[in-house]
This record gives sequence, C-alpha cells and structure tokens, in this order.
Amino acid sequence: MMKTITEPARTLPVLAETELLVVGSGPGGLSAAISAARQGVQVILLDRFGCFGGNITQVGVESIAWYRHAGTTDVEGIGIEFERLAQSYGGTQKEPQSDSQALDAESFKFVADEMITKAGVQPLLHCAAVAPILEGGAIQGVITESKSGRQAVLAKRVIDATGDADIAFRAGAPCRKTPVDEMIGATTVFSCSGVHKQRFLQYVQENPVTYKDWGKNWEMETSGKEDDLFSPYLEEPFEQARREGFIPAHLKGISGSWSTLHDTGEATYLNMIHMSGVDGTDVRHLTRAEIEGRYQARMAIKALQRYVPGFEQAKLRSFGMTLGVRDTRKIIGEYNLTGDDVRGQAAFADSIGIFPEFIDGYGLLILPTTGRYFQLPYRSLLPLQVENLLVAGRCVAGDKVSHAATRNMMCCTVTGQGAGVAAAVSIQENTSLRAVNVEHVQQALLRQGVRLA
Repeated sequence: MMKTITEPARTLPVLAETELLVVGSGPGGLSAAISAARQGVQVILLDRFGCFGGNITQVGVESIAWYRHAGTTDVEGIGIEFERLAQSYGGTQKEPQSDSQALDAESFKFVADEMITKAGVQPLLHCAAVAPILEGGAIQGVITESKSGRQAVLAKRVIDATGDADIAFRAGAPCRKTPVDEMIGATTVFSCSGVHKQRFLQYVQENPVTYKDWGKNWEMETSGKEDDLFSPYLEEPFEQARREGFIPAHLKGISGSWSTLHDTGEATYLNMIHMSGVDGTDVRHLTRAEIEGRYQARMAIKALQRYVPGFEQAKLRSFGMTLGVRDTRKIIGEYNLTGDDVRGQAAFADSIGIFPEFIDGYGLLILPTTGRYFQLPYRSLLPLQVENLLVAGRCVAGDKVSHAATRNMMCCTVTGQGAGVAAAVSIQENTSLRAVNVEHVQQALLRQGVRLA
C-alpha cells in the first residue's frame, strides 16, 4: 500500500479568469485556442513548457503531414495554415517522403507565438495544470503550479489538450488506457550536426528503402499499396551494428526514419529511438525512458558514424525537450470512434472536419493514396459525466485502430479547431457543450475554412 499524507486545505489566489481555457498547446490545443479566439471569445492558452507547439516544438516532430501523397484527400483549416505560414517564414523544408513541408521545430516556436498574438489569445507558459476545479459535476477552471506558486485559473469552458486526458481523468470523466505492454512506443527524438548531405543522399539512392522494409524488425501490416513507396528509413546499418555487437542485440527499437537535411550539415528530427513498455502517465516510467532514450541515442549516433556514409563526422546537436509519447489515456465519449469508422469512410451528421485514411500504429500502416477519408464527430470530443469540458488531440474517444489515425498531428488540428469553435459557440449562445447547436458550430467552422464532408 502506498504511503500517504494529508494535504492541508488552503485558499488560493486567482491568477486569471477567462471565457475559455485551453490546457496544452500541441497541435490540438494551439488550434483550439486560435480558432476560438477568432470566433470572438476570450481565451487563455496554458502550457507547462516555455514554448507553444507541443509535439512539434517540445519533442521535435517536424513532419506534420508526411502522410500526404498524390491522391490524398487532405484536411482543410488551421493545420494547413500552420504549414503554409511556417513555409512563408522560411521555417520549412521539403519533407523527403511526401508532398508536404517539414516544419523547423525551432522556427515554429515563433510561428506559434505570432499566431496566438495576432488572434488575441492570452498566453500562459511555464504553468502546469494540476487539478480541475469542480462544482456540481461541472468544471470551473484548473489549479495551477508555477514559479508564482499554487494558483487558480477560472473559466466558463475548458478544453483538455494535454494529450493524456489529464484534466478529464482528474475531473472524474471515464477514460480507457491501453495496457502498457500494448502501447505504441515512446520516442527520443534527436538531431545531428556535421552531416555531409550529398554523401548521405548518394548512400540513400544506392540503398533504396520502401515501407515494406519496415516489417523486418516490426510486425507491420499494410494494405499493399504502400509497399513500393520510398521511405526515409534506416534499418540495415543498425542491423549490422547489432550483428557485430556494436549495439546490443536486444535493442531492436534502434532504427527508424530521418527527415530534414540542411546544407549546413544538420540532420533534424531523427526518429530512431523507440521504446516499448513506457506509460506516459507514470512519472517513474517517464524518468526511466528519458534516461534510457538518451543512452540509446548515443549508441545510434555511434552506429551512424560507423556504418552510414555522410555521418562519419556527425555529432549530437540536440534532443527534444521531452519524450515523444504516442499512447496513454483516451476519454470514453458520447461517441467512440472505431477502426471500422476510420477504415470505412464513416460520415457523421455532427462532423467537425475530415481526415484522410492515414493509420500508423499498433503494427498497421495505411497511407492515404486513394482519396479515401473519414469524418470526425463532435461527440467524440465530449467526455461523459463532466460538464463544461471538451477534449482535443490524441485523447479523443475511440478504440486502438482509430487512435492510430486520430493521434496524428494534423488530425489533432482538426479536433482542436472543432473543439475551439464549439466551445466558443456554446459560450456565445449560452448553451451547454452537450446542447450546443451543432449546425451553428459547423457554419462557424466553414467560415474558418474547415472541410466538413
């Protein structure tokens, strides 16, 4: 039995009051805050780190739309705006495996700053939301911890964009969590300097890799149409390192994809460390994985230096600010998406946007090269048993296969924009989130450039 203490009750100062509070600023939270502010309500965007952008800026995942190929029916709305604005600032490069732009993680920090400033969102960084404030089953805001102490932020509506459904779970909303040994692995993202770009690209050209090659170390199912498409994936050098004892044989998670190569010799977003058995809601798991991930990255860099032309003089440039976590809690919603929905082009009367048939996780990879897509229902953002609360991002309601679609960053922008606009409309029309007029929400989303069907 865990030892406990009793925390004394205390009166907390109110740090701020707002109409809408968005907790977490990844692609979902950032989209929610900006879209709600554009709809005309007062918004605070809160994040525990020193920058907005979540997985993009804090983890270093630069490929927001790597699923996009010829034939893809893509989303429309704020996620595409992120990509295009970053490109206009010179903060992107062509993504190597798709018809998309890879976002420069560092540049996107000020892209996010400018977007929230222009929208009129009130920023709150270095501030962790630690508990919901509840009154009669309705959320009224959150308790925060920061250098300013323990305080409260009050709000008429709250959007949980933490990725882990932290606020919903602590408010008592029913959630589900995949067993730890079945969770999609966590990633330590790193970047290198000192890479000879042309020598490496020549090596890639001479040793072409497709998505079919993912199956050598991973149990990977495709629909078949992905098998011959080029993938920026490195596995054979790490297999050689394991054969020669340079990397321990049991570390099968050292392999993966490269992304952006700069003329300055930098290779950013090296997604080559994958660790299973990591529960992103357990502080001891997170601590162990941060340390283990950096240890494995060091081995990966040494293997790259030894076995990959162009990386002979490579050195570590940076790690992401935190682990990349793909899979923890998901709410049980008013509607729970299914694998059949995302693979069967599901349509919903309460659609808040579309997402292509792109599934990546649990040993399944489907790329949207045939124009297929599904709609996302507003009800999947609505947790049970708690009022005044929506979720956005990878913790929306659904099963494992649907999660392998909705966890992807561009899909998180769709659920984020839907949540932000719905919250704003409910405030403006003084209705509950459950009773909000969905047609009015859809009309507002259309005015913001979202594709619903």
